[in-house]
Amino acid sequence: MTEPPMHIIETYFECCGFDHTFLQGGTSVYLWNLSREFAARGHRVSLVTPAHGRLDDLRGRYEVEDLGYADEYVLPLVLDPEVWHGFPTETGLPVRTTAHRIRLDGVDLYFLSNEHLDRLPDTFYPPYSAKGRDLVFFKPLVFQVDSVRFLRHWFDGERAIVHAHEPFYHYLLPAALRDDPTKHVVSTVQSNMPITKKVYAPEVRRLLELLGTPDGLPQEHPQAGPDLEAVRQYQQLTHLHYEYPPDHVAVYRLVLENADLIDFLSPGQLDFYASFRDTPFEALFAHLPLAQAVKENAHKMFVGGCAISDRWLAWDPGEVDRSAVLEGLGLDPALPTFFHNARYALHHKGQLELMRAVDRVLGDGLAANFVVRCISGAPLDDPYFREVAERHRGRLHLESERVDERRVFEYASAADFCLFPSKFEMDTFLIAQGEAMVCGAVPIATAQEGMAHFRHARPEPETTGLAVNRSFAEDDPLLTAALAARIREAVALWSDDPARYRELSRRAAAVARQFTWEHCADLHLAAFGRLWRGEPAELPAERALRHGWFDLLKDEEITEEAALAHGDPAAYARRAPVDAPVARRFFHAAWERADFSTCERIVDRHPAAVTAEEVRALRERCSVGGDGGLVYRLPHAERVELVIPAPRGPAVRALPEVRELRRTAPGVFEGPPPRPGARLLLTLSSGRVTWDEARHG
Repeated sequence: MTEPPMHIIETYFECCGFDHTFLQGGTSVYLWNLSREFAARGHRVSLVTPAHGRLDDLRGRYEVEDLGYADEYVLPLVLDPEVWHGFPTETGLPVRTTAHRIRLDGVDLYFLSNEHLDRLPDTFYPPYSAKGRDLVFFKPLVFQVDSVRFLRHWFDGERAIVHAHEPFYHYLLPAALRDDPTKHVVSTVQSNMPITKKVYAPEVRRLLELLGTPDGLPQEHPQAGPDLEAVRQYQQLTHLHYEYPPDHVAVYRLVLENADLIDFLSPGQLDFYASFRDTPFEALFAHLPLAQAVKENAHKMFVGGCAISDRWLAWDPGEVDRSAVLEGLGLDPALPTFFHNARYALHHKGQLELMRAVDRVLGDGLAANFVVRCISGAPLDDPYFREVAERHRGRLHLESERVDERRVFEYASAADFCLFPSKFEMDTFLIAQGEAMVCGAVPIATAQEGMAHFRHARPEPETTGLAVNRSFAEDDPLLTAALAARIREAVALWSDDPARYRELSRRAAAVARQFTWEHCADLHLAAFGRLWRGEPAELPAERALRHGWFDLLKDEEITEEAALAHGDPAAYARRAPVDAPVARRFFHAAWERADFSTCERIVDRHPAAVTAEEVRALRERCSVGGDGGLVYRLPHAERVELVIPAPRGPAVRALPEVRELRRTAPGVFEGPPPRPGARLLLTLSSGRVTWDEARHG
């Protein structure tokens, strides 16, 4: 169905992708490409963003129109006394905001300017170190309030889709516009920052009162479920979840319950953010109130997608002189070449494990080149990285400087493989991997859900490359070993089976070239059009099946595969009897997932379906050795760690003690006796990470 002409208002803290001198992050590029595509389809498009103190700079290159808009008010800030020591509990920021417009490529760009928004003209974003020290930390919050007030005044009575980006930068907006029938709010989850990210509730409540939505704050309920103290404390090490005091509110919940639609960059990102399946956070998340809010609002979620730059799709990799590029870097063009390109983020991007793997394979004499870009804008301060680069001069080129985009394209075009071992599921689409694949580089990457659209973790005949298991640990030896093995496998493939390599290269380029801004606009406009026409959003049965939300499904929609995957015999029983063969399938599926509670239920209710040897393996997997130490047996475990919680105290974010059990034989691990409250963290050969009791006998 053709979408009706709509007014689409894009709003974010940084909508500056139209000018490379005014650019800070990838979200800006995304917004500008998408906005131009919307405008090209005949929709009215407006962008609302801060001026960041750069109006004079813009006037030198564009026609800037000063609008007849001046908004004066006092913005109340309720400060958390646990953070803002020496500050009053509430202060007021006098605000006088003006608005300015540039019309470019069919898009109206509105820049809001005031004393607070014009600070930090070089970096835009307040440093985290400002928290508790400098009120510039609240610059994004000032923009939230300013943008709502501007939308209400300048577009008063005009019907529009308000497309906001990154919940942390717009959590007030959906609640503030919730009761305005002319404004439909779509929130895009731009990154996988912790879903439980919270802010000080009294501060939010006071600002919602200012914006006329005093009841917009959800009620936080005590967390239910078993004692998960070890699990809870361990999350501080995973980058997936942090603990907050009880007087805080989850920003994503504010968005979930008040926005009309929730937009994601990839199907895997949506799935990951809905359940955290197979991660150390999954068990805890299931017991949080936010998990229920996600389920209740899952019908609002859709995939708007992301795309590769038009430049990268237009440039021809065949025109790049591979030999000249590699020789210019001091490398041998006759050797297979691996390429990594990402900002310098040691743990997020898996760069420590990457360098350890490169050091290992080159130290073992592997004949290959590596071009590793860890972009920081300054020389890397990590002595290990510098040592590895010096040790393997002539095989490894390491750089951190920003270079011209065409130069990066030439690096990618000269490469045979690309390496992206990102960790903690923090990447959502990973444009850099797609760019390298466009050039025919075969990916070697973690099997993260947010990157699954690149198909490197798919089986034949669809795979585009080689995958390694996800990682949720810092300096992870399992990831290092897997990367080294995959690099060796890739060199053998390149040398011994060139036809197979060429087919993977062809597939990689073909898959990456599907991600165009035109396709991204199609996905967004289809969802926007349904919202504009008043069609109710519906939860696809397939999504409910993937997450085990069987109570939202009709009996005939439930599949055996989904019931087995979630260890839910009761759901299966709604479609067919659970006889002995079915119960046996449930036991085996649960055993492979280390879902031992489901295994126990099968043993209790269907004893004939399980052998005595299987029951013994289940019941005796954790025992005490002759020296009183812990012995754990699970054939498909790759790593077992004992997580001992710190004593409960005033610290909200207490860290546990983590002790890795010693592997004494395949599937056998030994360690110290567990203390009260300790849990075992299992990393399985499948890549799943889950928890088990640290029990004796």
